[in-house]
Amino acid sequence: MQRITISIDDQLGQSLDRQVSARSYASRSEAVRDLVREGLEHWRAEDNPGDLCVANLSYIVDHRVRALPQRLAELQHAHHDLVAASTVVRLDHFHSMESVILKGATAAVHSFANQVRGERGVKFGALNLLAASTDHQHGIADHHHDEATHLRPAV
Repeated sequence: MQRITISIDDQLGQSLDRQVSARSYASRSEAVRDLVREGLEHWRAEDNPGDLCVANLSYIVDHRVRALPQRLAELQHAHHDLVAASTVVRLDHFHSMESVILKGATAAVHSFANQVRGERGVKFGALNLLAASTDHQHGIADHHHDEATHLRPAV
């Protein structure tokens, strides 16, 4: 068995202790092992073998982290081909929830999501990804698509 050491703030430690007790874990270590297993399984489930997807990336932003909102905005602009829409919900004086709707190549969506979730000050990043495919036979013959592509849910 490997031993690792992590540091967490007091509030998170207290929340963990409450859950350890409420869920009858024998120790913090048992609870953390289950959380790590669950997180790893969630990451594995995100890995989609399809080429295209539509996705929602949601995360909490701590505005006290220097230049974080600007870095996130620049990241979205750098990936304008993936970002279909975004919205911000202010939660309190220091935090907001951002939700970014993405569409495009699955690998590129994963890469973007990992960059955002990896930023210092971004918390609770969650990616909900749905496989998609192109729809060349969508039944409307009287219009032209330059470089635009219709996507449909993969079946």
